[in-house]
Amino acid sequence: MKIKVQDITMFYEDRGQGLPILFIHGYPLNHKVWQPQIDGLSDIARIIAPDLRGHGESQATQGEYSMDLLADDCAALLDVIPISQKIVLCGLSMGGYVSLAFIRKYASRLAGLILTATRAAADSSDAKENRLKSINKVKNEGIEPIITGMLPNLLSPHTLSSNPALVAQVREIMQSVSPQGYIGDLMGMKNRPDSTPLLPKINIPTLLIFGDEDQIIPLEEAKSMHSLIPASQLAIIPGAAHLLQLEKPTEFNDIVRNFIIKNFL
Repeated sequence: MKIKVQDITMFYEDRGQGLPILFIHGYPLNHKVWQPQIDGLSDIARIIAPDLRGHGESQATQGEYSMDLLADDCAALLDVIPISQKIVLCGLSMGGYVSLAFIRKYASRLAGLILTATRAAADSSDAKENRLKSINKVKNEGIEPIITGMLPNLLSPHTLSSNPALVAQVREIMQSVSPQGYIGDLMGMKNRPDSTPLLPKINIPTLLIFGDEDQIIPLEEAKSMHSLIPASQLAIIPGAAHLLQLEKPTEFNDIVRNFIIKNFL
């Protein structure tokens, strides 16, 4: 469904009842990367999965999509729905950056946190330069070169060779993001702050989920985050890469289900 949120019209899925879990997708994706979780976890929780601005069916705007802006959009979505009870926030990749911004601004709204295939550190100087190159590529050549370059890094080699339907699904999701969305995301990620100092201050139940074949976020970073977040839980899914919730949905959902049951039900 679509509703007015801040200065945009936002699309979101809303299914199930009980504890609200807000799933925030990454770059350059949309809410459909959470379809296995919408289908598989709505029996124990209320699953809310929006398209961020400029992604999927949500309205695009010009300029930088800072992580604070995207967190503000998510908070405003909760206000408009409305959801007043504390939520569990689950962020994938860039959605994890948005989740950390949400904690800085709206910690009182959170009951729990799930960070998956993401990092706390800011971009290195090389990463910032690569973001700028990608922005220029989108401006000059469109989004297809970005999709072609990124797609092999999002899925495991086994999935790339044996599951053409999933590869095609991910490509279609990436094609749903507007050029403004690509550029806005890249600018926002390039300029995001280092969230590492925030990690020891997180005092809610926290689950980290990573794939052991992730080519974008090394497991060493996952383990470092785990060591800094008090009483956090780290789950590693074998044979999964960056989009682990799509590649290994049963394993991912079981981990999330157990976390929810243990801490909130």
